[in-house]
Amino acid sequence: MAFTDASLTALRVFREVAEHGTLTAAATALGYTQSAVSRQIAALERAAGAPLLERRHDGVRLTSAGRIVLRRAAAVVDQVDAGARELAGLPGEPGTVRLGWFASAGAVLLPRALADLRRAHPEITVTTREGSTPALVRALRAGALDLALLGSAPPFRPPDAETPALDLRILTERALRVAVPAAHPLARGDYIDVADLHGQRWIASPESTGMGAWPGLDERPEIAHTARDWLAKLTLVAAGCGLTTVPVMLAPAVPEGIRVLPVRGGPQEQRRLILARLPGPTPEPVARLAQALRRAALSP
Repeated sequence: MAFTDASLTALRVFREVAEHGTLTAAATALGYTQSAVSRQIAALERAAGAPLLERRHDGVRLTSAGRIVLRRAAAVVDQVDAGARELAGLPGEPGTVRLGWFASAGAVLLPRALADLRRAHPEITVTTREGSTPALVRALRAGALDLALLGSAPPFRPPDAETPALDLRILTERALRVAVPAAHPLARGDYIDVADLHGQRWIASPESTGMGAWPGLDERPEIAHTARDWLAKLTLVAAGCGLTTVPVMLAPAVPEGIRVLPVRGGPQEQRRLILARLPGPTPEPVARLAQALRRAALSP
């Protein structure tokens, strides 16, 4: 079988697997059974004459052949979808940009940037989705996103080791801060000494017990509550249920009853806001959105 015999369905399935990182997640997204996804991947691998996926205990990883096929699959699927829209009499979407973002970017930065872009370039349409860094990076690689806002912590490693390397632009680098209830003793000053964070109760994200607690503590933090949603975490802080770390850009969105303070002493806990995309020419709508995100990131 030659690769030219690969079906469009197989290419779509392969793109979903590459984006979601597991056969199970891709099957759920497509509404297929896992065995149906496996058959499509097997057929595509026969057509390609090489393994396209490396099966591992934590999911799948693209082989070198898989990365080549993914680039072609994304282009083919996008072109077919564009043709289907034209045949259906629908307008094309030359001004549409697909943006991914991590959780805390959605509270302040994203609305600011989109409002700015809408005022200056109302002809550009932006669709967005929230996701974890691994999920957003996979979506970029699969051609399902044009841009992704990523957060990065020291030692600031690349978000993945695949090739070609992603085009990464640092929008800002700022120190992490701590949100404390306004009535808490630590809220009385203009900053918190790192030593005063010992023995505190923390509100963290469930993905990792380190998320939400101050990273530089030389003790195992007490996680009193876990919540994925930033508003839920901050509301718990306002209710006096504990402290949580926040990026500086989230400070304008905190509810009443909270102070967001810098921490002094110990290593500086810096966080970078990164805009990622695949390397190559930048379409004008993508460049316009990138400019709006950069302006929003630099706003006080």
